[in-house]
Amino acid sequence: MSTNTIEKLECLIIGSGPSGYTAAIYAARADMKPVVYTGMQPGGQLTITTEVENYPGYPDGIMGPEMMELFRKQAERLGADVRYGMVTSVDFSGKPPYKIIVDENKELLAETVIVSTGASAKWLGIPSEQKLNGKGVSACAVCDGFFFKGKDVAIIGAGDTACEEASYLSKICKSVHMIVRRDEFRASKAMQNRVLTTPNITVHFNSETDEILGENNVTGVRLKNNKTGEKTEFAIQGFFVAIGHQPNTDIFKNYLKMDETGYLITEPDSSRTNVEGVFACGDAQDKVYRQAVTAAGTGCMAALDAERYLSAKHSA
Repeated sequence: MSTNTIEKLECLIIGSGPSGYTAAIYAARADMKPVVYTGMQPGGQLTITTEVENYPGYPDGIMGPEMMELFRKQAERLGADVRYGMVTSVDFSGKPPYKIIVDENKELLAETVIVSTGASAKWLGIPSEQKLNGKGVSACAVCDGFFFKGKDVAIIGAGDTACEEASYLSKICKSVHMIVRRDEFRASKAMQNRVLTTPNITVHFNSETDEILGENNVTGVRLKNNKTGEKTEFAIQGFFVAIGHQPNTDIFKNYLKMDETGYLITEPDSSRTNVEGVFACGDAQDKVYRQAVTAAGTGCMAALDAERYLSAKHSA
């Protein structure tokens, strides 16, 4: 590739969503001329969310895709260059500027990089789950549980997150069916006890989801006992998948420190990674909260950290 085709950037933001767009807003206001590559899912996980009611500033709620469109427009109005495309490889060896490849053919050199690639919910992979996604099927009880107040719901999972979400749902829903594939939980004893002692949570051990029932909305679920083969059906209006998330960080594994599940590790009270000039925000580094509002907050942090890094570098 000829060197005169290489684009040089002051600030590259990899990924969109609340963290990426917020980083773009702050970076643009700091005159860092940020370029955002949106990735495969422009707007991130909120684009597959129906109504968002827990983000401040929207008293009547807002649809997830509409909210992300507003974030994008605000970033662009302030001067961010939002592009549709996917960063396919990075080279963080040596010192910045770092070589970045987009869509396997366009080369960039970036002085600072903000990683906001997010995480993807793990799904069961059955057709009815995909068909009813956003119509009663959700991967976030904290985000969507409110819509099922006083109703019957099911949640699948066996770890701490699944138990926490089942406990949360039990406070607002009429009943919670917890579907566990094995004959035991993977969660901590404290979380298990909380679930097992909650009157309106029923745990179905050795059970797998055979089918989520309903045409336009979830109306029920059919379970299969993986020991006996017996199938049972019961009525529900909401089905929550809590079998984990996968951070979208594979392209960084040779350079950035991450935990055993792939979440990026940042310095305490900072968005700085172990690589100079590279910052991480949003669900790519947050496995605890995973909310739009916290993602936006870390996007702000990443832009401020990148701005301070560049200022110190230019004044040195």
